[in-house]
Amino acid sequence: MDKQDTFFSSLNTPCLLLNLDLLEANIREMSQLSAAAGVKLRPHIKVHESAFIAKMQIEAGAVGIEVGTLEQAEAMAEEGLTNIIIAHPIYGELKLATLKRLLRRSGVTLALVVDMVEQAACISQTAQEVRREVPVLVKINIGGNRFGILPGEPVVNFVKELSRLSGIRFAGIYAHEMGAEPTQEGVDKNAFEAASIMEQTATILKKEGITVDHVSVGASSTFRSTCRFIIEGQFSEITEIHPGGCIVGDMNYARSFAMPESRCALTVLTTVTSAHADRAVIDCGAKTFGADLTGLREAPGFGTIRRHPDLFLRRMSNETSIVSYGDSEKRLSLGQRLEIVPNNALVVVNIHNDMYGVRNGVVERVIPITGRGRGN
Repeated sequence: MDKQDTFFSSLNTPCLLLNLDLLEANIREMSQLSAAAGVKLRPHIKVHESAFIAKMQIEAGAVGIEVGTLEQAEAMAEEGLTNIIIAHPIYGELKLATLKRLLRRSGVTLALVVDMVEQAACISQTAQEVRREVPVLVKINIGGNRFGILPGEPVVNFVKELSRLSGIRFAGIYAHEMGAEPTQEGVDKNAFEAASIMEQTATILKKEGITVDHVSVGASSTFRSTCRFIIEGQFSEITEIHPGGCIVGDMNYARSFAMPESRCALTVLTTVTSAHADRAVIDCGAKTFGADLTGLREAPGFGTIRRHPDLFLRRMSNETSIVSYGDSEKRLSLGQRLEIVPNNALVVVNIHNDMYGVRNGVVERVIPITGRGRGN
């Protein structure tokens, strides 16, 4: 049994390890860059879904958090997190019932993202029922064609329609960059184009006499570039950034130029349960990793096996996976422990209940995944 195995021999596998030193370093970097740029930091917590980690981010300087769903917002509010943006538009009676519960919570500040008047009208009605005013942010379609209003005049017309609704207040505009080419030039270009569109849209709205308090951009791959542009004196309208997953990291982020693999804080700890001359079998599969195939064109396998560049996680079934050897002389042994950086941390975290916070090879704390099963 080697040193690494000895550290974690008390842990049943598979399980999720979170390197606390790397996590803290990633949180510091995000906070320091946003502070240097003079913009507010509101991390998207969709990857880690943990109230404990969210509170670490707020202690480091974040103004609040961003979540994907109302149910995740409710889970975080129950843990004492009170300043929340819900990034995806909502609609339907059950969603509005959840919104009503949240709005009735004392001390909780919510802002909702919209891209249709019908969504805003439902929020308006719900807000009036609980006698609250709800800030709304208009999602701008800057590419990707998922949600959003096209920039420029369509946004002006949309905001004017929102102004006719009671119970809501137009607070600003929101965008999320997608699809950057995985090079520094590609990331810089994506960040610059997104910030330019948002800057121009905010300027157009203000010329129409519309107050714009909030202008946000900033994906995990682009927030460093965005902060650098702002520090250099560009994009004075940007008020807030909302990067998320790169405080935890995964191979998708590494391949998209968001961070090096060495800064990825989350790994799956697994055990060799069968060893042969040309392959080994480990005790985790699609039920652990979520079978995310993203990235297979760029690199072989379902993740990267840390400290073993000669090993490849090539084949996966429900509860086991096949590890093949690049060097047949480096055969694995029965019971050996491996740490695997997954392709997609978001999928992996979402199907587990806890992460084990590790420092210097010792488990320091168990970190519950607060948002698990809450509208994911």
